[in-house]
Amino acid sequence: MNQNTSSAVMQQRSEPDDSLDDFPTQPWATRALCFHVLAGYRLRDKTCWEPACNRGHMVDPLAESFGQVWASDVHNYGRGAQGDFLIPGMIPWDDGRGVDWIVTNPPFRLAEQFIARALDVATVGVAMIVRTSFLEGVGRYENLFSKNPPSIVAQFSERVPMVKGRLTATGSTATSYCWLVWLNGVTTTKLVWIPPCRKKLERADDYAAYREVTA
Repeated sequence: MNQNTSSAVMQQRSEPDDSLDDFPTQPWATRALCFHVLAGYRLRDKTCWEPACNRGHMVDPLAESFGQVWASDVHNYGRGAQGDFLIPGMIPWDDGRGVDWIVTNPPFRLAEQFIARALDVATVGVAMIVRTSFLEGVGRYENLFSKNPPSIVAQFSERVPMVKGRLTATGSTATSYCWLVWLNGVTTTKLVWIPPCRKKLERADDYAAYREVTA
């Protein structure tokens, strides 16, 4: 039986309530945020917290642009501190002083909570990579976007393959992703497109620990 890869089917990403929502972000997609969306924001002078760091696939490219990057996750993947981002004070550096930026791929079922918490903690900005369909929904509009609209919606012109449980250089997807960015003090929303950049920003060693076996 052939897989149904229609957009209507592939946009659905339903995870159990206790799921870790393990969908690693390809490093080039994080570099695209830094190089094409946040290029003018002096990131080298800023601190950043990645609170759903998984195995560090987003942490490493963030460290290429930010002055200091902290990493944590509710699950121990062997990278970063372990603790629940949604519970204040569980992470060593969550001491009330805040950090400049929070950047992450939030668990889908907790994305709104992650955004709300991040907006309370970050002193400069918040960036979340989400499915483009996250922008839809009356409830999400009423609870989030009508009150705290993103400053920038940065839509990928290329697809960003995210595969459950592993980082892959060869995967494909029918799901569209974008970066949502909130900047402190900015209340209007700007729509931008991230140009095709995977070939330029992708590096062979991004996948060094996840070599796929081919016939």
